[in-house]
Amino acid sequence: MERSPLAFVRYAWFTLAYNVLVILWGVFLRASKSGDGCGQHWLTCNGEVIPSAPELKAVIEYSHRMMSAIDGVVVLALFVWAFVLWRRSRTEQSRSTFLLTAGGMFFVITEALVGAGLVLTGNTAENLTAARPFWMAGHLINTFILLGFLALAARRAAGGSRLSFGIGTKPLLMLGLCLLGILVVGTSGSVAALANMLFPSKSLLGGLEQDLSSDSNILVLLRPLHPLISIGTIIFLIFAADWFKRTFPSDREITRWAKMLSWLAIVQFFFGALTLLTHMPILMQIGHLLLADLIWISFVILAANTLSPQTVTLKSATRVLEAT
Repeated sequence: MERSPLAFVRYAWFTLAYNVLVILWGVFLRASKSGDGCGQHWLTCNGEVIPSAPELKAVIEYSHRMMSAIDGVVVLALFVWAFVLWRRSRTEQSRSTFLLTAGGMFFVITEALVGAGLVLTGNTAENLTAARPFWMAGHLINTFILLGFLALAARRAAGGSRLSFGIGTKPLLMLGLCLLGILVVGTSGSVAALANMLFPSKSLLGGLEQDLSSDSNILVLLRPLHPLISIGTIIFLIFAADWFKRTFPSDREITRWAKMLSWLAIVQFFFGALTLLTHMPILMQIGHLLLADLIWISFVILAANTLSPQTVTLKSATRVLEAT
């Protein structure tokens, strides 16, 4: 099994972890209503390269920009390092690792552009426009794709097999349904988070009254869909994880990541319920998104292991044995 140098493998996992950290600080930025701390200015902050005598929300917004800038350098270093390793070895493993880091590089750039777009169009803090829910959903999907590429790059660098789609219809269908469910939950969650920030309620009963009132904003009326969709998706993810373990019992990596996905889904269920009952405090929102990111990363790696040639070979061998 081909592996990249240990230092590169560790750096690839560090890059993934640092991106999660940047995302979580972005949650704090949004939840603290500090997104307009630098006004509608980008790259500058209120017209200054380094803000002088900034307010607290300007400090929060500026620190997020600095973390994002560092993130760009971190991902660029991973990309360049992968390119150097590929040029030296010219192996299929180094080539695919380089291509995956190239995907990460592309989507870290689009992540920055989406963030800039939110600032320049005024879709920050407590401002509400017709386009803001779509900006939020697009931001989340771009973030998921970025994390997906970085997770796949780290896995491949660590010796993970290349991907193949010859595993049959049922596994592909299960993976597709899991993917759809996670993306729908994520986008509905971004809309629900926006509604909770713009139209907060002081109690659970008050929130329910808002959700059922015909006078409420459309975002508030859509808010109850998120917990309902989440419950259904969590149940399906647990079922799917068990199905993958039973379908590929001899593959340790599939079993390992299926268990991880299942447990994270269970923890997310209770954490989400607690977040709702405690009226969405910022710390709980950060934890809620952290679990969502970990679920996504676990699913991506589970899917990659399921789509590996080793799994395809094992599946084919099982069919031959069953036929005889």
